Amino acid sequence: MTLSRSLHTFHIPVMGLAYTIDSPIRVAQYGISSVISIIDDELMEKMNAFYSKKFNLPYREISKKAEDYRAKRITSYLNLVDSIVKNKFAKFKAELSESKETLEKFLATLPNTSSFKEGLSGFLNEGTLLKDNIKNYLETHLKPGDIDVNIMTKVDKDNFVKGDPLPVEFNDAHASLRGFAESDLNSSVVLSAGMNPRLYSYFENFKDFFPNSQGQLTKKIILKVSDYRSATIQGRFLAKKGLWVSEYRIESGLNCGGHAFATEGFLLGPILEEFKNKKEALIQDTHEVLVKALDQKGIDVPQQPLDLKITVQGGVGTASEHEFLLENYQVDSVGWGTPFLLVPEATSVDKQTRDLLAKAQEKDLYLSGISPLGVPFNTIKGTTNEFFKQKRINDNKAGSSCPKKFLALSKEFGPEGICTASKKYQDVKLQELESKKFEVSQNMYENAKAKITEKACLCVGLANASYLENNIPIKGQEQGVVICPGPNMAYFDKEVSLFNMMQHIYGKASVLANVNRPNMFVKELKMYMAYLQNEITTVSEDITSKQIKKWEAFKNNLLEGITYYQELFVSSISNENKQIQEELGIYKQELTALMIPEMEPV
Repeated sequence: MTLSRSLHTFHIPVMGLAYTIDSPIRVAQYGISSVISIIDDELMEKMNAFYSKKFNLPYREISKKAEDYRAKRITSYLNLVDSIVKNKFAKFKAELSESKETLEKFLATLPNTSSFKEGLSGFLNEGTLLKDNIKNYLETHLKPGDIDVNIMTKVDKDNFVKGDPLPVEFNDAHASLRGFAESDLNSSVVLSAGMNPRLYSYFENFKDFFPNSQGQLTKKIILKVSDYRSATIQGRFLAKKGLWVSEYRIESGLNCGGHAFATEGFLLGPILEEFKNKKEALIQDTHEVLVKALDQKGIDVPQQPLDLKITVQGGVGTASEHEFLLENYQVDSVGWGTPFLLVPEATSVDKQTRDLLAKAQEKDLYLSGISPLGVPFNTIKGTTNEFFKQKRINDNKAGSSCPKKFLALSKEFGPEGICTASKKYQDVKLQELESKKFEVSQNMYENAKAKITEKACLCVGLANASYLENNIPIKGQEQGVVICPGPNMAYFDKEVSLFNMMQHIYGKASVLANVNRPNMFVKELKMYMAYLQNEITTVSEDITSKQIKKWEAFKNNLLEGITYYQELFVSSISNENKQIQEELGIYKQELTALMIPEMEPV
């Protein structure tokens, strides 16, 4: 099994709905892979119109009246992005072959370990800057970054017409998948937010996800996971359908942007260690299941297991951390998300929000309860969305108008679903709370009210930045911008050029703020300890034996993680080892002293 080497050892993960909506158009020509969210078909339709005009390409509107409009909008936009990227890549190759200055600057953005860089540097060193030689080398060895897409598997709302349910294939995530499957892209879909068996089964409808006669996949599946067990379960489930997972994208449970899916106290380092040690077993076991499924379907069976990559993301912020992940855990790529929110050449963020991010300190970044999904959500204080939401609360008009309904997933009031951030939902819940106002303490009443009204309209808030950046009119209720950086944002304090960020990643320069930044593993540990402490102190119901066992297991997993890191950072070469060991020692003492509640005697 031979893996195709990417030009870069980093990728840009999906961020929000809008922040990477056009990242491939911005960076793919430089060999940088990035991920587009394909949840919001309305945003993609607007971006389709915007970029068609910008590049003087034909545009044909797909209205909501069109049959299967959601999937068709997604397909159309992805095809446009593919066409623009191919065109920009061709022009960039021509520029590289004609300009020594451009060529040298491009080489300066590549990792020193790059075989591509080594080959091109050979031409420069030998002085053989013949245009045809360079051109031939580029044609053979250079390729654009991947235009991958992301589907949050939980965002799979049922859809209705005049009260009648549509077939399941018209569910939101199903339609998103169909939009990608029917596009011209030769890339991957990243599935995040856990397992959705119905959606996974729907993959069987598209031949591009099955190997061809040469054992190649036109479209691939990437699973975003937070532990090895989840990876094996989901990988085998898909393999039984003849579907191969080409990459497991491991993300820190808490030290990430956007939704934070906490593990049961399992830390990133030990998780990566398990993947490294069991990768070959994972490949072989899944391959055996795949072979049986393909044989039953009458599809050509690959002689050898298909390619499998292990990648990681969440909290990385220095070249030494980047290199450590690549070398110690033998991952194929490292995701850099949050820092790229400060790179205008790479991500779509309005100026006001980017200024807010640059000024952010540790105290400004927090794990919130604003997501209607009911999952903790990393965000920042001082957003325009927070301003407009609070104004509505102060005016006794809490809640959103809910125009897009992608997160209208609560079936509490009926099969068509409702969003917990909507005014319709919050009005009912606030009325229910008001009727019980004198049955609870004032503190409990205020806490319950805040829990209802804190939910934000993510569908609009996570899309508005692109509209603002590109001067696209925004209709409807004012929602402002929701932004979802990870805690890592506190250590970057200015806008950065793409060139300088790449130099930073590869250790040729630094764009970090002059603040005390903890090691990424230590930062995650600290967050998990705070998470456990919060779980214990904010429990609002009678404590059960099941809850106690869960907390005890969480604590023990953290203690085992600390022991792992203490051994890891003794044996590895790092200037910060001494500081890491001191911090680990302190946290171990704090965790050991943390008391897990006991059952009250009856």
